[in-house]
Amino acid sequence: MMKSAEGAILAVAFAAASYATVSPPGAVYIDPLLYNVVGANYTAWRNSSTVGFNPTNTAPPFIQVFDPSFLDVIGPSATIRSIASNPGFAFAHEAPIYVPDINAVFFVSAAGGALAYSGWYNNSAVSMINMTEVDAALASTSGNVNIQVQKLYLPDTLQMVNGGTGPYKGDLLFVTTGRALLPPSVVRVNPNPPTMPLQFNSLNDIKILPGTDIIFFTDPAYGWLNGVRPDPKLPSQVYRFDPSTGQVRVVADQFVQSNGIAFSADGKSAFVTDTGAFEVHHGINQTLPATIYQFDVDARTQSFTNRRVFAYAESNAPDGIQLDTMGNVYGGCGDGIHVWNPEGTLIGKFYLNSTTSQMVFTKSGLVILEATEMYVTNIQAHGLTLATW
Repeated sequence: MMKSAEGAILAVAFAAASYATVSPPGAVYIDPLLYNVVGANYTAWRNSSTVGFNPTNTAPPFIQVFDPSFLDVIGPSATIRSIASNPGFAFAHEAPIYVPDINAVFFVSAAGGALAYSGWYNNSAVSMINMTEVDAALASTSGNVNIQVQKLYLPDTLQMVNGGTGPYKGDLLFVTTGRALLPPSVVRVNPNPPTMPLQFNSLNDIKILPGTDIIFFTDPAYGWLNGVRPDPKLPSQVYRFDPSTGQVRVVADQFVQSNGIAFSADGKSAFVTDTGAFEVHHGINQTLPATIYQFDVDARTQSFTNRRVFAYAESNAPDGIQLDTMGNVYGGCGDGIHVWNPEGTLIGKFYLNSTTSQMVFTKSGLVILEATEMYVTNIQAHGLTLATW
């Protein structure tokens, strides 16, 4: 939000001009002429980016359309439906990986914090959900379903998985925050973490550069902030790891808290989120970054260059990010999933009115992780292929 010289509060929705069209069943249109300037006496969004922008007071979950181009993303029949729920456990928080061969999504519970049941002495839980079972259940009802998720029993060397991508040559590829004095790591089936003179802080998210075997990951201090790791010894940076040589090096720095990472389809652009605004124990500090930065990927060194702001999120901060085949960028924010077009304009939201960390594209649509609940929205947009063979 910004306060104008006249004292009006401008709700930064970046909405498109009003228009008339047939509304998909799960969508609501936002008219900027009605809602961009809400007046000096309006206080609902002042000094609180954790309050979702929902001027129509529609009951979530639903889809907000800010620009006509978002209709090309969601299609004519999109809805958001819950597919798994556990109100007492933040079971679905990070690291979604979709494996087409078995039509399953793998994910991990929260590492520390409320309803996580993990911390200095307890590990997080990696689980999977069978999307074939989800599709069959959804076809039998017009409402929500609650499919049982399956917990994976992985080696103790995997401590606090937080980011995931793949499949990577047939395997799940994870980064771990680490737990207590057990170090962060980059792992496939049997972890063989790269070494550094100092331990990483708490690895967070991971992607493969398209067309290569090269792994990129972020390393913020959230393990320490969430009480599951010692104090950080390194800056919050982005690293490049070459599995063929074991070489690890920094490709981008100057983040408060580097978090989500993604690449364009051609591998020429990288996107990294800085969630410095989320200070964990102190809540949201709106003077710190809640920003997606875009970089050029150097063709020779694969370092990240030409840093610039791609988008700023007005609700909490953008956590995990994914791209679709049209170049739109999806980010998990404080009120759901925000979608920006390739120019960085917010064109719509999948509005849940709760913090959403991650999402992944599947054959069934976009699967959304909202900690204690999972959703799928049957949009027509398709995600970039994340598998590497």
